[in-house]
Amino acid sequence: MTPPPGVSVRGLLASRPEAFGLTLDLLAGADGLDRIITSPHIQKTGLALAGFHEYLKPGRVLVFGESEIRYLERLEPPAAMTAIRLALARDFPCVLITGGFPPPPGLVVEAERAHLPLLHTAVATPAAIAKLSSLLDDSLAERTIVHAVLMDILGLGVLLVGESGIGKSECALDLIVRGHRLVADDTVDVRRRAESIAIGTCPEMTRHHMELRGLGVINVKDLFGIASTRSSKRVELVVQLERWDSAREYERLGLDEEFFELVGLRFPLVRMPVAPGRNIAILVEVAARNQLLRARGHHAARLLAERLERTLRQAAPAEPVNDAEDVEDAEDLEAGGGR
Repeated sequence: MTPPPGVSVRGLLASRPEAFGLTLDLLAGADGLDRIITSPHIQKTGLALAGFHEYLKPGRVLVFGESEIRYLERLEPPAAMTAIRLALARDFPCVLITGGFPPPPGLVVEAERAHLPLLHTAVATPAAIAKLSSLLDDSLAERTIVHAVLMDILGLGVLLVGESGIGKSECALDLIVRGHRLVADDTVDVRRRAESIAIGTCPEMTRHHMELRGLGVINVKDLFGIASTRSSKRVELVVQLERWDSAREYERLGLDEEFFELVGLRFPLVRMPVAPGRNIAILVEVAARNQLLRARGHHAARLLAERLERTLRQAAPAEPVNDAEDVEDAEDLEAGGGR
């Protein structure tokens, strides 16, 4: 059985949470930094301090906010210590104190004893939960590395896939010259966000760079300006470049839809045959424009097929009259009347 994806508390602290506006300090429990966070959802201690521990779920960061701190302050020291021990008895990756409040008496000692990381931030509880959830949502997202090129074409994220040497980078360079933006060349890091969104980014080491056979590695940002690149883009269309095969039948009308599966999601797929004389960059741009129209409900191929069907239906001749059957029916009526 595949273990659920997760990030260690050590990895959380190393992911520069301060870039999200969330500064985290470690107060105790350094021996437990390898504990794994498996859920981006944050849970507050809430009624657990009053004995309702069944609502606490493992794998989630436990938050002590102002309400929890004030509640413990009103308890007698022995009762407060008992509540803390019962709350920390569950398998949690770490505890976060928000709002800049000092840790309750005994919490640091219990966290150190349980080898449970105790974190502290000055950010208010609602903002801290929102920022930490966003950070964990990004860290825990399902992801994969794809050998492809990701472009921003007219605001649409287009992923160019195909075998090595098919011309993906050359096509991307033509698109950049035409005013579109490069996200990643050769290696695309695709992460799933929410239920139906996949975000593609470029590894930091190769960001803004592109490899062109015969020319070498170039820096697109330096050559074409900062407007020619972007750091990430949502994947919305996949164009697969294929070598032209004269024995194969290619789509002529565009009525049949194909899909490309990635990180558990399906994306519209366009198979683009590559052959001498075909301007692939323009064709990819037209595919992106066409996909934008389809997303707005305008499907050119289907509209044409419906118009053709209406025309054929209107031009169809009336059903021919079978004179022989009419004569037989008349004779039967006369015979019946005679009787």
